[in-house]
Amino acid sequence: MAVTGVSFFPASLSPVIRRDFTPSVGKFSKSNPISFRRLAVSTEQTQTPTPTPTPTPTTTATPTTTRRVSEKNEELGEAGVEQNGRVLQEYFGRSKELISRSDGGPPRWFTPLECGPPLKNSPLLLFLPGILGVGLGLIKNHRRIGKIFETWCLHIPVMDRTPFIDLVKLVEKTIRSENDRSPNRPIYLVGESFGGCLALAVAASNPDIDLVLILANPATSISRSQLQPLMTLLEFIPDQLPFNPPNMLSLMTGQPLRTAIESVVKGLPLQQTVGELSQDLDAISSYLSVLADILPRETLHWKLQMLKSGSAFSNSRLHAVKAQTLILSSGRDQLLPSQEEGERLCHALPKCVIRKFNNSGHFLFLEDGIDLVTIIKGASFYRRGKYLDYVSDYMLPTPTEFKNVVEDNKWIGAFTSPVMLSTLEDGKIVRGLAGIPSEGPVLLVGYHMLLGIELVPLVANIFRERNILVRGIAHPMMFRKKDNIREMLPDVSQFDTFRILGAVPVSASNLFKLLSSKSHVLLYPGGMREALHRKGEEYKLLWPEQSEFVRMAARFGAKIIPFGAVGEDDISEVVFDYDDLMKIPYFKNQIGKLTSEAGNIRTDATGEVANQDVHLPGILPKFPGRFYYYFGKPIETEGMKQELKDRDKAHELYLQVKSEVGRCLAYLKEKRESDPYRNLLSRLIYQATQGFTSEIPTFKL
Repeated sequence: MAVTGVSFFPASLSPVIRRDFTPSVGKFSKSNPISFRRLAVSTEQTQTPTPTPTPTPTTTATPTTTRRVSEKNEELGEAGVEQNGRVLQEYFGRSKELISRSDGGPPRWFTPLECGPPLKNSPLLLFLPGILGVGLGLIKNHRRIGKIFETWCLHIPVMDRTPFIDLVKLVEKTIRSENDRSPNRPIYLVGESFGGCLALAVAASNPDIDLVLILANPATSISRSQLQPLMTLLEFIPDQLPFNPPNMLSLMTGQPLRTAIESVVKGLPLQQTVGELSQDLDAISSYLSVLADILPRETLHWKLQMLKSGSAFSNSRLHAVKAQTLILSSGRDQLLPSQEEGERLCHALPKCVIRKFNNSGHFLFLEDGIDLVTIIKGASFYRRGKYLDYVSDYMLPTPTEFKNVVEDNKWIGAFTSPVMLSTLEDGKIVRGLAGIPSEGPVLLVGYHMLLGIELVPLVANIFRERNILVRGIAHPMMFRKKDNIREMLPDVSQFDTFRILGAVPVSASNLFKLLSSKSHVLLYPGGMREALHRKGEEYKLLWPEQSEFVRMAARFGAKIIPFGAVGEDDISEVVFDYDDLMKIPYFKNQIGKLTSEAGNIRTDATGEVANQDVHLPGILPKFPGRFYYYFGKPIETEGMKQELKDRDKAHELYLQVKSEVGRCLAYLKEKRESDPYRNLLSRLIYQATQGFTSEIPTFKL
């Protein structure tokens, strides 16, 4: 088995730290021998240290921005995400080995051997640990983050007594050195608990450096935490009495009884559950000794005092923090009031968004289902340059990410049993998506159902059947950075799914980049006006009067595929629409605020499509019917670039596409009348007799 571990960066040889620093500020010096060798740490075997480390190599692979999903999702290191239940065993095993090899010297940077090599031009990620200080808090995520970041972790030895201010200086010197070396590359500071205070303090002192902060349950709320009584208790416990912190371990491992109950609910045999629980409890007892080595009483007392001073220091400088910030808040954090603190920081910091994990505890990165890379992608926080490029900085979803998206939205497919039809080059209509070209650029143009409910089944089915990722052109409201209107709109985190699946804000430049990269692009000319239509406007195309997208498609020879989607009237009915809402002063005022915050992207348009006011119509659900999708014959634009420079010619093609979309809608509305399985009850009866995984028939083609 390959040895995993860490590599320490020496001051004199590291490509990062190119000068000697004295131990007084927590850096390396030549008197620190451990920093001059590559050290392998493993719970199974030990590798002989290599005297001279080499710089971390980088690949020359181009960023993953292509449209096809088959292009090695494993490049993102998905296999590195461990299953819960063995994470703590790995964490404490590696921690024990690390602290046994570490001296009492100053804090130092190391790179886990399983991190990397990263993609070319990857940003730098500095992990700032919590109160334990080991630096292995991202152990579940090492392989994945190591593929897209140059990753360094801060290790604070057990007996180190570097003050908080000197830790700030340590990180500051590192980021300044790296910024001088690569001024156009962002630097990510991932701070966990105490590390969050450290990250905020560094950002406040360096507003001129391009920093991105990711703070997991930052300890800026220590004055309101349950650690306060512990600080007082440590003052009065006699030195002769042994002191171990088992309560902190319980916070990391969770409640065994709750674990057993949840396992039984999930359908696991009780005997198996008890057996696994017994093994876990045995492992927990062995962790106690390691935790006692990491946090002996004098070290715990020192770190709690430093945590207190660090919290006060960072809170006093929040006004100076200008960095882009993502806060990760746990709902079951028994150490800190993390969700309340996350909200406070989100209002205090100018470029801050928050993601909440209601069922997670304090040690967020060690929990099952928490994937830091997926969180970063969903929040649109990954970039390689000074500004986010939604096309070149995009990373394809991994199989696990796609599976999770499907699982989260499987109720739509279960209730609507989508029927997918496409048209071959010879004009034949077939069930399935064989008519969608494999090679791009391709522009899919169609009708937007009420609330865009057709989106996930459409993208998911093309992904699953054709291994093609469709990049959607979306309203910029989904990408708002400061969530000032969360009380009136769905939480911005609800759009993370669409960002993971490749949605980009609507703009001519983004459409240009996508088509130039030969992507498959999804476009709804009717936009929000079509998705928030009025009563009686089902399947009415509310497109701009002037031609759009046609000349851009011709510039790259893109195939335009008109499509229709019907079924919204079989699952719901609009009973209270925009016109009704505007008659009530309160709702009229709220709609105005929403639209102002979200932005109206049709200010230059005329006609009904120009009315992009943001609102939520009153909807009455129906007993579910069925969704139908029909992709028409591709319209070629290859060789038409010069011809379509003529506005009249371009408008003629635009009207042709619109007419084809209308024809697709009419075809589906007519044919569904003869579908014997249009009703949910008839489909359930069919699956009960034929099997729930069997494909449900539909009308004759």
